[in-house]
Amino acid sequence: MELATLLTVIILGMLSILFSIVAALRVKKTNLYNQTLLSKLAEFETKLSLSLGNNFDNQEKQAALHHHSIVQQFNTSISAQKNQLDTLHQQLGQIAQLNENKMENIRRTLHENISKLQDENNKRLEDIRLTVDEKLQSTLEKRLGESFKIVSERLEMVYKGLGEMQNLASGVGDLKKVLTNVKTRGIWGEAQLEAILQQVMMPDQYASNVAVKFNSQDRVEYAIKLPGREENSVVWLPIDAKFPLDDYHRLLEAQENGDLTDIDKHSKLLENSLKKCAKTIAEKYINTPTTTDFAIMFLPIEGLYAEALRRIGIIELLQREYRIVITSPTTLCAILNSLQMGFKTMAIEKHSSQVWKVLESIKPEFSKFADLLSKTRTKLEQASQTISDAETKTRSIQKRLDRAERPALEKGEAISLFTSEMTN
Repeated sequence: MELATLLTVIILGMLSILFSIVAALRVKKTNLYNQTLLSKLAEFETKLSLSLGNNFDNQEKQAALHHHSIVQQFNTSISAQKNQLDTLHQQLGQIAQLNENKMENIRRTLHENISKLQDENNKRLEDIRLTVDEKLQSTLEKRLGESFKIVSERLEMVYKGLGEMQNLASGVGDLKKVLTNVKTRGIWGEAQLEAILQQVMMPDQYASNVAVKFNSQDRVEYAIKLPGREENSVVWLPIDAKFPLDDYHRLLEAQENGDLTDIDKHSKLLENSLKKCAKTIAEKYINTPTTTDFAIMFLPIEGLYAEALRRIGIIELLQREYRIVITSPTTLCAILNSLQMGFKTMAIEKHSSQVWKVLESIKPEFSKFADLLSKTRTKLEQASQTISDAETKTRSIQKRLDRAERPALEKGEAISLFTSEMTN
């Protein structure tokens, strides 16, 4: 390529020279010069043609040589690369074989380890299953035993409850028999009244079957002892139990049925029964001044007492016309507690005068005791003064002993001083 460029430059230079010469020939316009120049140009052209031919041949030869060299180098490079590729292929094959062998070893090792791990896990799971089964079996047996025990206890309690229910049913039947009989019904009301009196009152504060009227066979069931106006006198508060159960039951049945006519009818019958009972108590048991000017009618059932309270004006009517106070078990306890507090207040008032008498009797002795305390205080002050003087002398002896210089003198003086002080 460099040679072709050089030739091109030379040719261009020659052409420029030729153009110069041609221009000169044209300027001079001489034939000789033109001929000479033409001959030179022909000669130069011939040389130039020969030179260019040689150059083209050389260039072709060099190009052929260069092409052959390039082809040879390319073939050599291809052969070297092929050899390298073969070597690389062999190395890759060896590496792949090594990797395959290693992977096979790893797979075999993993398989063995996984098999061992599975065996160990199966063994542990079997141990855990056996332990869990054993614990579950023991726990289940324990729970079942406890459950059967609880069930047995509950069944036993149920059997006891059934027995109690049977006893209660028989008791209810007996109670029904008692309540259906007028006489036994009255006895039951009296027994309940007696139980309340025994719980609240002292035995000497009430009495039973008290005759409150002279030459009369009527006796009140229970009566409370109240203090009279005179010394050691007694005023009785009559209490009688009444139980108009039939009218009360008929009223309840009418209320359950919702029949207003029957409700009004049996309400009036119940009011008439209460009035009749109050009249009987007032005529038989109120006898002033042996008794109080009123009496208490005890209704054994709270529901019966509530029905009496629901009757408008019946309570006031019984108190106004018959001087009868209606009570239930609850209200009777409240009344008896009030009476008990009154008894305690009267006892305190009764014994307060005795307390004042005792205080007046011990008043002189108490003044003598005050004098004795004064003398004792004087003796104690004298003893305290004596002890104080002894302490003062002890301190003075201690100071003298501390000022002593020689052991012998200290001992002698201490003994003499202590002896003289003790003598004094």
